[in-house]
Amino acid sequence: MAPQVPKIKLNNGTEIPVIGLGTWKSKPGEVEQAVKDAIDVGYRHIDCAYVYGNEKEVGAALKAKFADGTIKREDIWITSKLWNTYHRPDLVEKNLNMTLSNLGLDYLDLYLIHWPAGYKEELADFPIDESGKMQFSDVDYVDTWKAMEELVRKGLIKTIGLSNFNKAQITRVWDNSTIKPAVLQIECHPYLNQSKLIAFAKSKGIAVTAYSPLGSPDRPWAKPGDPQLMEDPKLIELAKKYNKSPAQVLLRYQIDRGVITIPKSVTKSRIQQNFEVFDFQLTPEDIEYLNSFDCNGRLCPLAAGYGHKYHPFENDEY
Repeated sequence: MAPQVPKIKLNNGTEIPVIGLGTWKSKPGEVEQAVKDAIDVGYRHIDCAYVYGNEKEVGAALKAKFADGTIKREDIWITSKLWNTYHRPDLVEKNLNMTLSNLGLDYLDLYLIHWPAGYKEELADFPIDESGKMQFSDVDYVDTWKAMEELVRKGLIKTIGLSNFNKAQITRVWDNSTIKPAVLQIECHPYLNQSKLIAFAKSKGIAVTAYSPLGSPDRPWAKPGDPQLMEDPKLIELAKKYNKSPAQVLLRYQIDRGVITIPKSVTKSRIQQNFEVFDFQLTPEDIEYLNSFDCNGRLCPLAAGYGHKYHPFENDEY
């Protein structure tokens, strides 16, 4: 029997499982099986996004697992994200409907604004001009948020939240919203421990999800010689103490901080191993030790968005 996954209660009363399967960078031809394997292992939370380009395969896996009786729709938490070219309020529902159609669902458990910075609408997902520069949209993400609220009222989304927003941006949404953000999804691992932003979000009653919790070793822009978190000798030594893998220690680090985590894998054995994190706990001293690895080591900087007035990492302390 798979362990009962602990859940975190959100500010709207819903409960989200503390571990989910991430699907960013999961290639076509791999992700359908990965989602099926994850559900069979016991995962009840899948993290998706329109821009990942693989939601149809995730949908095929869900359909198969509903059909074979492994799960019912209400048993599983599905998150997706509004892409940057759909920030204009009249396009928000269009992008959501594309995701729902791809996933074969009639509602999402959680929908996030993927980034605060919008790109020029109704072109490609990455609208580059002749000089290779990203074309920006000047839509205010607060207006985007108001359109998201409307979709909750329509019953298409249960919960809404933010991804990659900084403290000032979260505050603006919070102060101008009827439905408060329930979740903040951010890059988070010991090289970028996000302690200040997590504390700020929690002070508002916003739960935090850590993406790239293993240090995103397969990020497309990684260069030879870049630091690899999972190969850090200090982490490897700590993992030996618990008789666990470095990955398992990194996932437990988030869970013990009260942070939801969504490791990505398409390998069945790793999907299984990443789930085997409920039979140990890190000591407070070891959590502090892992916090000390912080070097502001951001791996996902949205380089294409540099210069956008809403770029989240250029204009605020955290």
